[in-house]
Amino acid sequence: MSRLPVVFVSHGAPDALLKAPEAVACWRDIGRTIPRPTAILAISAHWEARQATASLSGAPETIHDFSGFSPALHAMQYPAPGAPALAERAVSLLTAAGLAAELHPSRGLDHGAWVPLSAMFPQADVPVTQLSLVRNADPAAHLALGQALAPLREEGVLIVATGSITHNFGWLDWQASGAPTPVPQAKGFADWVAARVAAQDVAALLDYRSAPHGSAAHPTEEHFLPFFVALGAADGDRPRRHQPPFTYGGLAMDAYVWRDPAEAN
Repeated sequence: MSRLPVVFVSHGAPDALLKAPEAVACWRDIGRTIPRPTAILAISAHWEARQATASLSGAPETIHDFSGFSPALHAMQYPAPGAPALAERAVSLLTAAGLAAELHPSRGLDHGAWVPLSAMFPQADVPVTQLSLVRNADPAAHLALGQALAPLREEGVLIVATGSITHNFGWLDWQASGAPTPVPQAKGFADWVAARVAAQDVAALLDYRSAPHGSAAHPTEEHFLPFFVALGAADGDRPRRHQPPFTYGGLAMDAYVWRDPAEAN
């Protein structure tokens, strides 16, 4: 088997499964077009810990870590089995690379993980564990996490990082429906990211806050940090950019899939 791809998805607002059909279709297509993994390592913007932490849960809880959305969303469950052996392997790789890491006995899947996975693997039959971000650590530190985790791709593991290419609530129109015209600054930053990714300009991406609209796109960094984990695990592979419509005008829903050239279409 060639090494598995690395996936980054902008997971949007928690109600993406109900209100972003094009994004859901994109996630579904990604799931259909990659080799079936033996397990999934999910890295979401919605779990930060003092050091990289992987969950040992054998039956991860579906965490509804939001409020004010449809009761239908709160009723959704994603009953995938856990992957405690993968959690232990991930921590082993990180510690071998000199990075602090630990295990959590029971952490479940937050909406950043289970929302896109519900579309990518709707049968919930692929074991999954979640790995935290590192609180107060910068993009370079998260790039290093991904680099340390890259060997998992050779072991049948799909690395799925989820966050957002843009995440400024001041840019959002919560009353917008359908596919509203994107905020120009959000579109500009998303296109800048795409250009730098295509050029494999890692240095510029790490310094994204100096880019036009970079700081505004991410008033806080946690929603962009999973992208750097994916970029590190990609190990130089070139990605395909997927561009579902923006949601609420300001949330870029871009997804990236890095494939081994031996496996890429």
